[in-house]
Amino acid sequence: MNVALFVTCLADHYFADAAADTVRLLRHLGCTVTFPDAQTCCGQPAYNAGRNAEALRMARHTADVFADAEAVVVPSGSCATMVKKFYADLMREPARRSGPAASRGNNRGTHATALPERTWELGEFIVHRLGVKELGDGLVGRRVAIHQGCHALRELRLESEPAVLLEGAGAEVVPWEAQDECCGFGGLFSVKMSAVSAAMADRKLDTLPPVDWVVSGDGGCILHLDGRSRARRLGTEFVHLATALWRGISRGAGTSDDGRLADSAPASAGRRGNATATS
Repeated sequence: MNVALFVTCLADHYFADAAADTVRLLRHLGCTVTFPDAQTCCGQPAYNAGRNAEALRMARHTADVFADAEAVVVPSGSCATMVKKFYADLMREPARRSGPAASRGNNRGTHATALPERTWELGEFIVHRLGVKELGDGLVGRRVAIHQGCHALRELRLESEPAVLLEGAGAEVVPWEAQDECCGFGGLFSVKMSAVSAAMADRKLDTLPPVDWVVSGDGGCILHLDGRSRARRLGTEFVHLATALWRGISRGAGTSDDGRLADSAPASAGRRGNATATS
């Protein structure tokens, strides 16, 4: 299957390894991965700030960039939700104001309304589109807790996919009473309500059982929880789902010292930022 990677801003600038591991993982599962170089932000920060005109401009641009993609995979429940759930509302707003003539002769609205149907959050894509649940035993002996990002859990209804994949790679998924609770990041919320945001993260960290990793499919949540963990010197490792799964696959297949397949070919996630996989 031909897959276009929508890398997301946070993966591009903060989690380059997770972006590269997403490429490695998808290629390992038989996908051909492309990286449309013109991609930018999905528009969610602007949308959450009530700047719908700016968000709409980014949504239309994203729809144009991925117009020809067979499937678009996003290593973020938050950004996947923006495309799958909120683009349609953004596109309807100009039509409500201007009527049918506003979109006459313009295929951008068609692109944007079709894009949600072809867009998948990473775990969702692997389990439900590729039908893969077993990834070997490379994570045997590894105890992990899962943080469920709010958008993936509550908007996309992805409740079991991370656990299915991690267990399918041999990991022990440890119950966590605050697993489904919001981490407090919430994008702009963490800036506007920083004290409340930090307290929400601390509540999660206070209830965390002894584990090797905390795994999440959302970079924003990882960034926030890892920041609070570092501030408190807890020593917990927070790992993106793509990286956790790739570590298991590469460990099970024979690795070099850096955890990558010894015979893996270089896999570029594109030229933006540092999102480049190297062997």
